[in-house]
Amino acid sequence: MTIGGFLFAESLIGPERLTARRVVDRLQNIHGTHSGFRRNHAKGVAVEGYFESNGSGAQLCAASIFRTGRYSVRGRFSLSGGNPHIAEDPGIVRGLGLQVGLPAGEQWRMAMINLPVFLDPTPQDFHDRGLAFANDPATGKPNPRLVSDYLATHPRTAAAMKIAKSVAPAPTFATTTFHGLNAFEFTDPDGTTIPVRWKLVPETESIPGDDPRPASLFTQLTNDIRQSPCRWTMMVTQGVRGQDRTDDASVPWPSTRPTVNVGTLVLTGIATETSDNVRTVNFDPLVLPNGIAPSDDPLLSARSAVYAESFRRRAGEPDNRGSVETEGRA
Repeated sequence: MTIGGFLFAESLIGPERLTARRVVDRLQNIHGTHSGFRRNHAKGVAVEGYFESNGSGAQLCAASIFRTGRYSVRGRFSLSGGNPHIAEDPGIVRGLGLQVGLPAGEQWRMAMINLPVFLDPTPQDFHDRGLAFANDPATGKPNPRLVSDYLATHPRTAAAMKIAKSVAPAPTFATTTFHGLNAFEFTDPDGTTIPVRWKLVPETESIPGDDPRPASLFTQLTNDIRQSPCRWTMMVTQGVRGQDRTDDASVPWPSTRPTVNVGTLVLTGIATETSDNVRTVNFDPLVLPNGIAPSDDPLLSARSAVYAESFRRRAGEPDNRGSVETEGRA
């Protein structure tokens, strides 16, 4: 756990009443407690492959990953929510966590989703939206009045939700764009620092043999990767300091900002999640190589702390296999 994450967990930063423990407690209250599984994005599958750096990122950042070369990757595709057996509705938020192995024992861990913006500007907003949007036990759906009242008093979340809903979800994981959301700081070899955001863009919008509306996102992903490696281009967007928000992931940056293609993520293997691959990997977004640093976004320390608390809880529970079985899938 990072120092900032530890302080957040212990109520020493952020709103006094909000801690990582309380956020995870709330996730369990909403989704139930499923022993051995992550408290959010519980349903997932392990993947592996590599990142092929083309060297173009070296002009922006001194981090070793941007030197021309190939770097090993372990990762995990997932669906949001704490239920590992949730139905694979195409509208559910999709996640992609990556752990990139780098020279000198460094790592870069990323936790991305398929939304172009995060729905909440602060940790407190994330917690409070969970309360307002929780399913009513009587109907199994969120209470419309509570949702309406919440959005009326949280205009930034309302605006972010409008942006998110304007982008239709891709039919499969392999054709999905994944966004890093939070701003980070890149320092180049000369010591100049700039704010950046990144995203992974699929090389093709469709893959031969894909079902346009697959019954199972994970079955289709298994088929896609086993048929041929799946590929995404990593695009880094350069922000303008003082003009683009680095402290609020719910606000998009202008589409006119310069963007650099820094390399390609190639996924070559897929497997049921176990402790032999990524079950014990905490995709903490603050595990960063030299040359990359967090921005002033308060969500970063909060995410780090919440992920650590979720890991602490499941680490003391039975070592279950993931709920998505890849064996026997065509």
